[in-house]
Amino acid sequence: GVGAYLDAPSALIVIGGSIGALMISYKPSQMKQFTKIFMIAIKPPQEDVSELIKKLVDYATQARRDGILSLEQAAANEEDEFLKKGLSMAVDGNEPDTIRELLEIDLEQMDARHKKMASIFSNWAGLAGAMGMIGTLVGLVAMLLNMSDPSAIGPAMAVALLTTLYGAMIGNIFGSPIANKLALRNDDEILAKTMIIEGIMSIQAGDNPRTLEAKLLSFLPPSQRKSQFE
Repeated sequence: GVGAYLDAPSALIVIGGSIGALMISYKPSQMKQFTKIFMIAIKPPQEDVSELIKKLVDYATQARRDGILSLEQAAANEEDEFLKKGLSMAVDGNEPDTIRELLEIDLEQMDARHKKMASIFSNWAGLAGAMGMIGTLVGLVAMLLNMSDPSAIGPAMAVALLTTLYGAMIGNIFGSPIANKLALRNDDEILAKTMIIEGIMSIQAGDNPRTLEAKLLSFLPPSQRKSQFE
């Protein structure tokens, strides 16, 4: 039965110990985002790159037909803050190198923040395993101290084994998988923002919308490359 695998001291050692170690390892402001980041891994915002390509091509078509200043209203109404920033700088007449540099700095900083937050979960996996081993040692010490009392050997051995089990479960069911999921989500967001940078550069340069679309589609696997001009 399930009841045989439930043990409060073991849970306290592994869960309480690993969370406590995380709180020592990270800033309070980072730990406050623990639950939020967990939910992003479970139910992340979707990156619709096909819709993004269509939007950038539409912007390029409008800029080529009416001039880049015609995108001023579109930039003001844009919901994607990264795209809004790039469009606004292009409309304001900033140099292409300046626009690319500022957007790439934003991208690099976002990547660094995401990796730091994902590291909380990868470290949690390692700490949970370590706490499981600590709990095993605690249980073994308690068992050896009470070898003369057979009734005390069983509970002490249960603590010793269950802490290892809890540590392995937390690390391999929650910690490592969530860290991997966050890394994949980060890669998706980096791809979308890299496409935005290339799109802004092409729009400012006055590239043909077909050329821009071909450039952006090259970021995608062949099976997903569907042109809106076909």
